[in-house]
Amino acid sequence: MEAISSNWMLQTFLITLLTFCTVFISRHLFKKITEHAKQSVNLWDDVFVHALSKPVNMAILFYGVTLATVPYPDRSSDFVLFINTIQDFGLILFLSWFLVRGINGAEQALKSKDLGRTKMDETTASAISKLLRISVIVSAGLIILQLLGYSVSGILAFGGIGGIAVGFAAKDLLSNFFGGMMIYLDRPFQVGDWIRSPDKEIEGVVENVGWRLTRIRTFDKRPLYIPNAVFTQISVENPSRMTNRRIYETLGVRYEDANKLPAIIKDVRSMLEQHPEIDQNLVIIVNFNKFAASSLDFFVYTLTKTTDWVKFHEVKQDVLFKVLEIIDNHKAEVAFPTSTLHVDSLPQFSSPEFTLLKEESSS
Repeated sequence: MEAISSNWMLQTFLITLLTFCTVFISRHLFKKITEHAKQSVNLWDDVFVHALSKPVNMAILFYGVTLATVPYPDRSSDFVLFINTIQDFGLILFLSWFLVRGINGAEQALKSKDLGRTKMDETTASAISKLLRISVIVSAGLIILQLLGYSVSGILAFGGIGGIAVGFAAKDLLSNFFGGMMIYLDRPFQVGDWIRSPDKEIEGVVENVGWRLTRIRTFDKRPLYIPNAVFTQISVENPSRMTNRRIYETLGVRYEDANKLPAIIKDVRSMLEQHPEIDQNLVIIVNFNKFAASSLDFFVYTLTKTTDWVKFHEVKQDVLFKVLEIIDNHKAEVAFPTSTLHVDSLPQFSSPEFTLLKEESSS
């Protein structure tokens, strides 16, 4: 009996020693493989090695410790069966951990690198990764329940019946969830886009699209959290996807410069047609438009090549300064609101009071 006990202790010691040695070797091996993977052009080897390293090391340690606890003489005991069940759970957990880490790594790679044909925007990558993570976690949970002896089919049937009651109770939560799904499928905007709504006081840059809320950073740097269901009921503008920006301005010259207006309009149009920042493939309109109260108005309608907000205003400023220069070169002036009073003749006063006042003032 003592010999058997000694053999079991020796076996336990050897298994434990071998386990820690294997973990030590595995860590150094993965460190070398990680350094080699970083030097390669391919992204997916980095993702795979990163996802595999920690689960493998923990799995070696876990299985080594569980094997060391199994009593050598009796392989059919209840304790051995319990250890075998724990090992099955461990296999499911470590495999799920590896898959989740792989999904996270793939999401980061898709967001940060240009993969050519497989390039994916942040919103789509985030949506797919969330769905895959949920699928892995739910599948792992169902397998564990099956190992515990529960009927998965019965659980699914109960979930189908209870889902109706949950659906009524969580109506708003589900509407936000499906609202998020519509954002992922229709893609009216994505992370990083500047959006605004004419129906609501919503304007800013999209920072995150979740399953329930979308986070927008306003231009005064406040976070704005909007339920996804709102986007199914409002109009959303996406200025980030503009192809051009428009310059549409009305200018007026004085009525006394009416004979100079045709030449001014001609020179302004010529200036726009030669401007390097104006898109010559799109419409350019410069026309006399209106007899205003104190000016002859003409309007400038054109589109810039840039969509950048700051650069657009620089181009617009340059165009307006050039228009002012053209008006000045023609010896004309920009009109401002004025009023003219026409008097045919001065009134004649012949009353005695006025005559007396005039004589007193002369004396």
